[in-house]
Amino acid sequence: MLMNDQIDVLIPTCNRPGALAVTLAALIGQSHPSFRVVISDQSDGTASYDAPEAVAAIRVLRLQGRDVKTLRNLPRRGLAHQRQTLLDHARAPMALFLDDDVILEADMLERMSRALHEARCGFIGCAVLGASYAHDVRPHQQAVEFWNEPVKPEHITPGDEQWRRHLLHNAANLWHVQRALGVTAEAPRLYKVAWVGGCVLYDTAKLRDAGAFSFWRDLPPSHCGEDVLAQLRVMARDGGAGLMPSGAWHQELPTTVTERDVDAPFALDASRLPLAIAPGRVRAQIGSEVTP
Repeated sequence: MLMNDQIDVLIPTCNRPGALAVTLAALIGQSHPSFRVVISDQSDGTASYDAPEAVAAIRVLRLQGRDVKTLRNLPRRGLAHQRQTLLDHARAPMALFLDDDVILEADMLERMSRALHEARCGFIGCAVLGASYAHDVRPHQQAVEFWNEPVKPEHITPGDEQWRRHLLHNAANLWHVQRALGVTAEAPRLYKVAWVGGCVLYDTAKLRDAGAFSFWRDLPPSHCGEDVLAQLRVMARDGGAGLMPSGAWHQELPTTVTERDVDAPFALDASRLPLAIAPGRVRAQIGSEVTP
């Protein structure tokens, strides 16, 4: 076990009791010895963590000696506020923001924490894979740039050439690439990203130093892209990387974020945008063909 390898797993959830239960069940088998879980719920009715299937998973985690904290964060003031609320309850040196519809392979917390310690950067992300796209091969979306030197800060502007890195995270592109290149958990690789959705491990202090999600006050409650903006700001200060191979799998449920007119990195950094790029045009979704 590495020194100071404690992780707070921070899970925002809303109206997804079944998906949350699956996500929590995958935490039960994690090989990493030292983590706690914080769940912040914004469901319309009964909290997702109070559904029987989620309660069962939480009971097992607690019997394993894991600290599981549950919160109700209402009224809704947007995703950025939801994430900031979770971060305010974090006390570990590392904070994993894990979406409520992601299934982690058993060694993911261990591998991500090791990678963050070794890279000494702001975050390590494991892009979520869409298993239903295992036979959908997209060579035109499989470009990858590896970190063959220490991870360093990068200033990425929404819509610039580096922004196109997000295409690697569509569908099952990353899964195809890591298999084709023979990248294994025993010999992992770090690669350059525009952002990573769904499963991102931060150095907690570096995330806070970059302002974290405090920009929630500058956004209307209906927004998206809050994770992207936070990562861009962390990368500009301390760098960030994707971890290959990823062992984070998407449950491929319909999004609960249906209003996407206000995209945080565009709305708050509009002065840096190329005029030809329209807000909302470059958000990558599992299985999407979104292009700038």
